Amino acid sequence: MSETQTSFTPRVFSGVQPSGGLTLGNYLGAIRRFVDMQNDGIETIYCMVDLHAMTVWQEPDALRRNTRELAAGYLAAGLDPTRSILFNQSQVPEHTQLAWIFNCVARMGWMQRMTQWKDKAGKNQQNASLGLLAYPSLMAADILVYHATHVPVGEDQKQHIELTRDIAIKFNNDFGVDFFPITEPVIEGAATRVMSLRDGTRKMSKSDPSDMARINLTDDADAIANKIRKARTDPEPLPSEPEGLAARAEARNLVNIYAALSDTDLAGALREVGGKQFSEFKPMLADLAVEKLAPISTEMSRLMEQPDEIDRILGDGAARARDIAAPILAKTYEIVGLLRS
Repeated sequence: MSETQTSFTPRVFSGVQPSGGLTLGNYLGAIRRFVDMQNDGIETIYCMVDLHAMTVWQEPDALRRNTRELAAGYLAAGLDPTRSILFNQSQVPEHTQLAWIFNCVARMGWMQRMTQWKDKAGKNQQNASLGLLAYPSLMAADILVYHATHVPVGEDQKQHIELTRDIAIKFNNDFGVDFFPITEPVIEGAATRVMSLRDGTRKMSKSDPSDMARINLTDDADAIANKIRKARTDPEPLPSEPEGLAARAEARNLVNIYAALSDTDLAGALREVGGKQFSEFKPMLADLAVEKLAPISTEMSRLMEQPDEIDRILGDGAARARDIAAPILAKTYEIVGLLRS
């Protein structure tokens, strides 16, 4: 932890968009790491960022269903609502209240430099929503309304954490305070960026037109094994050292997945599987994936049959989240000169 954060209680915050279709990438890149940090004994707050999902059009019933599915995924993967705070973003209005203040701190140029804005808005930026442009400011508010010191994220979100740091620094400098922590991103693990099973140069995505390109957390054992068996590879045996995967995107992706599911790193996995042909390695990977993922799929199905219980857990988590966020927002209002009764 940096010296600027020594006065802040260590606290972890992160979130995932409930846009439907949780994948192996969501599990290895985010949710499993959430569980690991929960088990480290640090205070952990995990959110279903439903307001972020709305930056592109969402069918209302689907958004509600996807929010519950994401909550079920959190719980099935091992997040414990008695040990972590679990809630959906829209139930805690302090997020959007702080986001407006940050909208007035952040600069337009900062937002326009964001890679995801450029990628998602494309060449038709004038027709993109204002929310899509400004959502990194809301993300900063998500984090800083809890004075979160650490945020587990994938590589693709690192730029947004850097923006969060910029906003915190500018706010503190503008008002002559040391109020918001300079949050640290936590990017680690063998598979922080899981790639497509059909194209190792592209991120595994629920929006890919081919279902064979991804492993869904709702896939059963047969589907998981079939997708791995048909995953794109090359004819060469696996190398014994990571350098041998430099120009082999699909091979590297599968070994990364194996390493992550085995709780080892890439080098450790290659010490075990180096020299094997894919005809031998793929069944090993399939068995491991089924062992780790099938129980999550089963538990998610069970939880989705109990929507009232999911809603109760999220409501309880939102109340606990507001207990932390409300005084931080109140102090922010005082710092910037807003009157409150």
